[in-house]
Amino acid sequence: MDVPLLVAVVVLTALAFDFTNGFHDTANAMATSIATGALRPRVAVAMSAVLNLVGAFLSVEVAKTISGGIVDDLKITPAVVFAGLVGAIVWNLLTWLVGLPSSSSHALFGGLIGATWVASGTGAVHFDKVVEKVLIPAVASPLIAGLIAMAATYLTYRMTRTADRKVVSSGFRIGQIVSAGLVSLAHGTNDAQKTMGVITLTLITAGALPSNAGPPIWVIISAGTAIALGTYFGGWRITQTLGKGLTTIDGPQGFAAQTSAAAVILTSSHLGFALSTTHVVSGGILGGGLGRKASDVQWSTAGRMVIAWVLTLPAAAVVGAVASSVASTGTAGVVIVAAVGIAVAVGIYIASRRKPVTPDSVVNDDVSIEPLKVAA
Repeated sequence: MDVPLLVAVVVLTALAFDFTNGFHDTANAMATSIATGALRPRVAVAMSAVLNLVGAFLSVEVAKTISGGIVDDLKITPAVVFAGLVGAIVWNLLTWLVGLPSSSSHALFGGLIGATWVASGTGAVHFDKVVEKVLIPAVASPLIAGLIAMAATYLTYRMTRTADRKVVSSGFRIGQIVSAGLVSLAHGTNDAQKTMGVITLTLITAGALPSNAGPPIWVIISAGTAIALGTYFGGWRITQTLGKGLTTIDGPQGFAAQTSAAAVILTSSHLGFALSTTHVVSGGILGGGLGRKASDVQWSTAGRMVIAWVLTLPAAAVVGAVASSVASTGTAGVVIVAAVGIAVAVGIYIASRRKPVTPDSVVNDDVSIEPLKVAA
């Protein structure tokens, strides 16, 4: 396939991944605000979309980590990047179908690592950077966010235990609007950067940019727009899981979870750590549940989430590796991978329509919420 045409295909595929990242991760910013009634679903996703777009312009450190840190750009081709993206998209859609908040970031890393490994060998993967920039943050970030949220939730209930409950709930729900905005902004500074990094990596492998170059302005604009559009469409299946399937959430809990998650994500974006915002937000929500009343946490759901977290990177790597082995054979291979990827995506969408989850069902799902209690 002609190199410029292949680059165009990879760029479009990267933006498609960015779109799936947006609707897959909408719940990260807005699930708790929707669950507590602080924001209506459509207002929440519109607000999140705008702030994701703004966040995309605030930093390029994570993009540089992707384009020049995970794999050796001198040892791969645009076809390899394309195969990695297909692996990431397929995993994103599968976990969206079953409503599991897995990591879009780790799906992307896994797809790229698997595709690169098959095409160019282990020497083309910078495993030291994978450990430093991906695996360590994957373990540490949800723990840190969870501990902060647990402490904040516990202290909040202690300090407000004699106050009027309606006043407390109302005040914290207003605070949730601000904290939800911060999470959306933080999400843009981290997740939108990953697609920027992939497109920049593609341009470098095609010789259109020098090694270690930063993303051009058109890449920043297109990636920010794609993730914002995906966010606006809203991944209601995952929003339902995080907002009501993991623990009961009220205003103080939601505020604590969102604020802790935003702080961790913004700090990591500044340092260039390409962490999983899904892991961070889920950790914050779990921490909020533990800080209020441990028995409120649905541990079976939490267990399913952790299993998905562990499987994401290797599963996407396997798909990326298979796709790379086919795509690297030439034009016919790229066409085959594209056709199979589209067929899988269409099949998943058709399957999702059998039991749709809408904004109304997310809000109206019957979940009993107990009076405010603090863990003893």
